[in-house]
Amino acid sequence: MPTDQHNSRTPWQVTRSVWYAMFMREAISRTMADRMGWFWMIFEPLAFTLIMVGIRTYIRGVDRFIVNAEFIPWMIIGLMGFFLVREGMMRGLGAVDANSALFAYRQVQPFDPVLVRHFLEGMLRTFIFLIFIVGGLMVGVDMNPDNAIRAMIWWISLWCLGLGLGLITSVAGTLVPEVGTVIKMVNMPLLILSGVIFPLNQLPHWLLEYLMYNPIVHGLELLRLGFFEGYQVVHGTSTSYFWMFTLITLTLGLLMHVRFKEKLKAK
Repeated sequence: MPTDQHNSRTPWQVTRSVWYAMFMREAISRTMADRMGWFWMIFEPLAFTLIMVGIRTYIRGVDRFIVNAEFIPWMIIGLMGFFLVREGMMRGLGAVDANSALFAYRQVQPFDPVLVRHFLEGMLRTFIFLIFIVGGLMVGVDMNPDNAIRAMIWWISLWCLGLGLGLITSVAGTLVPEVGTVIKMVNMPLLILSGVIFPLNQLPHWLLEYLMYNPIVHGLELLRLGFFEGYQVVHGTSTSYFWMFTLITLTLGLLMHVRFKEKLKAK
């Protein structure tokens, strides 16, 4: 007859089982429930790229502001990195409410769906990025990273920033629904102010000083540096600032989940 020792599972085994079950549930919902899901994930950055290439044909001189990098791959890399952070922040908004029924099981905490959603989103965005890299190489656009290790490190770093922001928005957006509306409103201005579609080096110094408080700028510039050897990053780009901000958001997000755990479960 089996003993309790053989039947019992460690907390890590329980948590891993919960994460796996939630991951499969989210993966099926994300990729199969919406038949247009894959289309929009590929079409959105592709549409941005085509629009900006069209604008560039009328506005000359964009390339000369980008040292040692071609405009099209430079912009695609920026878009992909930005969407990785943005989707991490946005997916956190509905993660708690969408999984509220699961909180009846004491093994499931509000933190779990946020982490699982963000991990899945990171995998999907990485896959889409690889499609763009291969597609670019096939049509003659040099998307091959000059320093693949640096590029991967900064891709993961941007994922960590998105996780930190997602943890914060998952709590704030659940307890105060208006927060979600504000975050959706700032998406487009944030894309422009993060140096995604045009280089920030051409802006006046006094304005650039304020824009460099945005950690996404630092992450995108360092990601691009992994793709273009000799790329001249925006003045003031700092690895330490990026990681200081990222660690603060991760810590704050985790503390908010600990502090408001019961309120999130009761929602």
